[in-house]
Amino acid sequence: MSAPTSGAPAFIAEIRRLAALGVPVALSQLAVMAMGFVDLLMVGRVSLDAFAAVGIANPWVFGTLFFAQGILMGIDPWVSQAHGAGDGARAGLALQRGIVMGMILSVPVAFLWTITEDALLTLGQDPELARQAADYVRMQIPSIPFFLCYSALRQYLQGRELVRPGLWVMLIANFFNAAFNWVLIFGKLGFPALGLVGAGIATGATRVVSLILLVGIVHRLALHQGAWLPWSRAALDPAGLRALLIVGLPIAVQMSLEMWAFGGSTFIAGRLGATAVAAHNVTMHLASITFMVPLGLSQAACVRIGNLIGAGRNEQARVATRVAIAMGAGVMSISAIGFVVGRELLPSVYTPDLGVIGMAAGILPIAGAFQIFDGTQVVACGVLRGMGRTRPAAVMNFVGYWVLALPIGGWLALRTDAGLPGLWWGLCLGLAVVALGLLVWVARRGPGSERAMLESRAVGA
Repeated sequence: MSAPTSGAPAFIAEIRRLAALGVPVALSQLAVMAMGFVDLLMVGRVSLDAFAAVGIANPWVFGTLFFAQGILMGIDPWVSQAHGAGDGARAGLALQRGIVMGMILSVPVAFLWTITEDALLTLGQDPELARQAADYVRMQIPSIPFFLCYSALRQYLQGRELVRPGLWVMLIANFFNAAFNWVLIFGKLGFPALGLVGAGIATGATRVVSLILLVGIVHRLALHQGAWLPWSRAALDPAGLRALLIVGLPIAVQMSLEMWAFGGSTFIAGRLGATAVAAHNVTMHLASITFMVPLGLSQAACVRIGNLIGAGRNEQARVATRVAIAMGAGVMSISAIGFVVGRELLPSVYTPDLGVIGMAAGILPIAGAFQIFDGTQVVACGVLRGMGRTRPAAVMNFVGYWVLALPIGGWLALRTDAGLPGLWWGLCLGLAVVALGLLVWVARRGPGSERAMLESRAVGA
């Protein structure tokens, strides 16, 4: 029996379906953030410099690693639309090409991580913090191919509506991460106390464990059955890899533009002193935690829209689009209120430093202001991925973040008396532009329009 396609019943049905897909993904992403939270808590007990070093290292790590991950997300429309059409072989081939691409991309990412110190110095960071950050990043290099293969496998499963395995893995990985950190940072169970270097080793080891766990679950539960085919030269076909790149590269650009915008904001904050960058990192981490909920809805929207387009149910895809975007904006409205109400309590969880707490409390209400825009834009990006239309998000991110947010925020922070709050007002403006631009695009050319149907058929061909 097909789901209703119009009216209140259709909206209620889509809310339930998107929640069923999105909640496990959101919880999985929150579990990832919990690992980062534990890392920050433990490193923060080493020294303020160690805490700040991780803060400037993470934008470089995530900015490079997530670019590669974004390319792998190019398999999303193929897998989700193949699943909707009942074409398991095409979904399996997309995974294989994703794995091949992940191994290829590991090489340039590893190279970029070897020059972390030089890159951070070029970006104007403190030399001692840059040196410590480079030590932290260098320990993670062997984990790069494990992370990218894990990402490809996770996207393959999510595109087939198998969202719980990723959650199970992340929950288990949290225990490993905490244990590795405890042993290696503080020197427990006979190991030397390695401090920041130990945190880097622990992070890399957790990525390796995560891939092993996910492969084990897939094999044990035979989750690949019905959507797999034997490895062949088709996985290495240049045309197929190029097609993946065509869809994935705009996703990578969009993710990187956003990631580097926030990373760039960290580098700007770094010029305001250790206290400012620590307060900025605390606020950014809190914003990242709340962001995981609409990010889960974004993946749910990608899967749902792709499945419906693959099944030829375009009017229902239109309804799902509206519901998903409304849900994203709604949950972030709640988190915005939490940021304002808890602006003094929340930073104290991260650090006892009163200067950091006070400065973070001053910018959390501003961070709360852009939460609604953040939830809107990320879900809209998920809709575009499900359609296989990934370029508009990259264009919007470039304009919003790099033409507006960073120049304006940097000018306010460094050239006026606005300081750190001025930087955050610039970010808020950029995010608003991105969200509104994507809303207009989806309203005019989203699922259900004639042009969208033609383009989605081309992607699924």
